[in-house]
Amino acid sequence: MKVVLFCGGRGLRIRDFEEPVPKPMVPIGYRPILWHVMRYYAHFGHRRFVLCLGHRADVIKEYFLRYNEALSNDFVLRNGGVDVELMNTDIHDWEIAFVDTGLDSNIGDRLRAVRRHVEGEAIFLANYGDGLTDAPLDELIADFSERDRIAAFISVRAPYSYDFVTWSDEGVVTAIENAHEADIWINGGFFMFRQEIFDYIHEGEELVREPFRRLIREGQLLAYDYEGFWAPMDTLKDHQRLESLYHGGNAPWAIWQSVQV
Repeated sequence: MKVVLFCGGRGLRIRDFEEPVPKPMVPIGYRPILWHVMRYYAHFGHRRFVLCLGHRADVIKEYFLRYNEALSNDFVLRNGGVDVELMNTDIHDWEIAFVDTGLDSNIGDRLRAVRRHVEGEAIFLANYGDGLTDAPLDELIADFSERDRIAAFISVRAPYSYDFVTWSDEGVVTAIENAHEADIWINGGFFMFRQEIFDYIHEGEELVREPFRRLIREGQLLAYDYEGFWAPMDTLKDHQRLESLYHGGNAPWAIWQSVQV
């Protein structure tokens, strides 16, 4: 199945990152988070990617054009550095389409812009490109394939400890609940779509607003709740946490590794 990755946004919430790179290119260890997301899908056999580019598309293109397999693989060096023998590889069998989908386009318009790249795919996958998980993707796809529905996504518990407040018409607080205690679930950003999704997206619409509301009215949208590892990279604090997990040898999303990094 092809995987559509939305990586054209400006990533304003992580703008304090020290390097002027687009959000999908913020590194976790030796590789940008975009690579970690792609490697997750490749682990399950989905190695054909469509990158929806926008802000700083040149940085993403340049990264893959100059890709160095040796940075994240073991290798043997011979002849004073002339010959490099890789002991394993990352992206040799990946197919990546780089598509300009507009500098300020929303997710719905970006998906519409790459429609021709997923034609012929009964089911295709999509992702925001800035979140990591160890969810059993093969099991989710198998279930979705058997269900007569148009779209689905992984739903996860709200990751932050916000307090949700309710009050009466007079402004008197009636309840304060922690996000976890209130059993709040959010969109985890890992999607599965059938071709019919394009019939529900109109020009200028954000994917999870008007289109998803149409799907909901018709009972065509599924959510798979997942309580395992899931982490976003929306803020500098999120990035620091993922870096800490990676360098601490505990990167749960790196399920392609027999031994953790």
